[in-house]
Order: sequence, then C-alpha cells, then structure tokens
Amino acid sequence: MEGEFHADIGPQYEGEVIRKEDLYLEFGGPKVAYKFELATVKSLDEVENEKIEIIGPDINELEAYDEEKKGGSYPIAILVDVAGGELDKDAEAIIERRIHMFTNMVEGWYHMNQRQDCWLRINKDCYKKGFTSLKELGEIYSLLYTSEMSIIEKIQITIITDEGKIKELLPHALEVYAARDERARTLRDEDVDTFYGCVLCQSFAPTHVSIISPDRIANCGAINWFDGRAAAKIDPEGPIFAIPKGELIDPIKGEYTGANKVEFEKSLGTYDRVYLYSAFDHPHTSCGCFEAIVFYIPEVDGFGLVHRDFKGETVIGETFSHMAGETSGGKQIEGRLGTGLEQLRSPKFIQADGGRRRMVWMPKDIKERYKEAFEADGVYDKIPTEEDVKNTDELLEFLDKVGHPWIMGEVELPG
Repeated sequence: MEGEFHADIGPQYEGEVIRKEDLYLEFGGPKVAYKFELATVKSLDEVENEKIEIIGPDINELEAYDEEKKGGSYPIAILVDVAGGELDKDAEAIIERRIHMFTNMVEGWYHMNQRQDCWLRINKDCYKKGFTSLKELGEIYSLLYTSEMSIIEKIQITIITDEGKIKELLPHALEVYAARDERARTLRDEDVDTFYGCVLCQSFAPTHVSIISPDRIANCGAINWFDGRAAAKIDPEGPIFAIPKGELIDPIKGEYTGANKVEFEKSLGTYDRVYLYSAFDHPHTSCGCFEAIVFYIPEVDGFGLVHRDFKGETVIGETFSHMAGETSGGKQIEGRLGTGLEQLRSPKFIQADGGRRRMVWMPKDIKERYKEAFEADGVYDKIPTEEDVKNTDELLEFLDKVGHPWIMGEVELPG
C-alpha cells in the first residue's frame, strides 16, 4: 500500500515499538485521563460510508512530545460506526479490537491496550514523511476494515481529540463495555464444548495465545466468550479462532486437552500445558495488553492485584509498569498472571490457589468496583488497599488484626 499514504502498511510493522527518543506525540496512555475506543453496529441509513471526521486539534496542531515539559500526551476517542446486512451487536467488540491490529500495521504507529485504556503513538520519522493528520489514520482504518472484513458494507470513522467531548461521551462507552461483560456472566465453562483463542498480540508476544472461555475473559478484558464466537464466525481465518476444549484433565486447575494442544501450537512449542484457573505451575501466558496483574506475595503467602491505572507503588514496592515488564512477552511466569479485571467476578478466578479468599491487597478503586464479589466471599473488609498499608510488614500486621481467613487458616485449597 506504499504510495497511497504517507506510511507503508502491512503486518510486518505489527511488532514495532516506539520508544521515547523516537516519539513525536502520543494519544491516550497512562498520562491521559480521557480516552476510549468504541465500535457500533448501525443500520445502513445511519452510516455515511467512508466519512472521516476529526473533532478537536489534529496532529499538526499539537505540540510534540517533550519529556522536560511533560507534554505531548493527548486525549483521544476513536469511534467506528459500521453497517451491513449480516452484522449484529455481537460483532461490535470484535470490530473494536481490530483498531489495535490495524494501527500497528501502519509503519511509524504503535497501539497498545483497549477500550478506555487505549494508547497510540506516532514516531518522528512518520510525521516528517507527511503523516500530519488523524484523517489519514481514519482513511487507513476504513480501507483495512473493508478489505479485511467483507461483512462490513458501510463504515464511518470519527476521531476525537477534544477533551470536553471525550469526557461527555465516555460514560456511554463504559455502559456499553459493562453490558457486554454482564452478558458473559450467564455461562460457565461446563456449559460449552468450544473455547476461543486470540493471537492479536503475538506481534509483541510471540509465544502468547489468550484462551477465552465463559469463565475466562481475554487478558485485555475486551473479548469475552460471546465475542470470540462472533469473531470466529465473521472472520474464520482471523486472529480469533475456535478451540475444541477436548477432555477435562483437571477441573480445579482448569486444564483441558484442547487448550494444551493450542498452547503448544501457538507458542511455537515453548509451552505444552496451561492452567486456566491457577497462577502456579503452568499459568496462562501474558501479552502486554492485560488490564491487571495478579502477583504472589511470599511474605504472607497470598496474592495482590494491581491494574493499569494505579500510579503508585504496590505493597511489594513495585509499580504496575515495572511488573508489566516482567510479566509480559508471552511467558508463563509462576505467581505473575496478566488478567482481565472482569475475571475477578468469575467463581473460577485462581480457584486452584484459593480464589478471591486468598487476595490480600489491591487498589481501593478495584476493591470498590468489585465489592459485591468480595463481599460474597466474606473478604471485602479483610483486604487492605494503598490507604491501609504501605509495605509487607504493615500488610502482615493488618491481616492478623482483621483476621483475614487465608492468614487464619480458614481457607482450604480445593482438591
């Protein structure tokens, strides 16, 4: 596609990473409060085909990244409206997640994460070549979507950088995400004979495959079992595919012959076993787009959790970004598990390791967001946050004081 745009386009660029020294500017990411991506299926008469609209300042109107001035990071919302006779609401999350893949196919662009955590970067060389407008990025999206997904008959792209407008629209996007997640809670792994796999992130994590089951959302938190089913139907040759779950080897650890087979094939033979419900022995691989990290705390023999939006140090003295560097890359790391936050609501969440009743630390906003799940297990008032403890010595003292059931020996590991 070289010549049509100011950047070459192709899968060979999907693993490209843009470091600070090469960065021209960025949209979204951890320094920006308001950002999101949302795909919406509409009727044919609601979509103006191939319309690209930019609302807010464009690339060439924004100041470049300056580390000393702490500038160069901007809000963004990417809205993809599509229509087609065979499209339905089940396709929305799949279409939305392709923003990650299509952005990374553009030479000089980088995309990470998803939903309200999206993060895009453009490098200096790309800007110097004339890629000075987000309209060009929208045109590339339009071309790739219609080329790769024939089911789309009409497409309209809106990219917003106006912070006030993004702030206004974000609550609706969060409602849509919540509705998708709510629907997925109606199924259990025992109810289906097919799981789904996703290799969208293999350009950054070559040995990673995300196993998606009713009880296990994708690491990124953006693809649940229903989304996986829709994706495999819409694009059978795409990065999301069906996995016959096969025989159940271990119901507690969540080991299936079908998942093991795919793990071996997609990890290039690096791993041949995967446990869906444990952080030990053969834990699920982690890419880099995960919403949160579950981490083992040996001092108290329990688990903590930290999510991408948490800016401070965890109770073990490490930040999310530091832990993410160690956890990502498609590796199986015992005691370090990249995960989607919705996983906290699953009854199978690290069930082989004690589940939610073995959780002993997490940020306050996550504890509040999933309050009902921890209350159901009787540990909501027993789990400290960053406001309660600052280190593992204080953690142990707190857990003893409140009588955390794991510390008190009241939690028996299943099996």
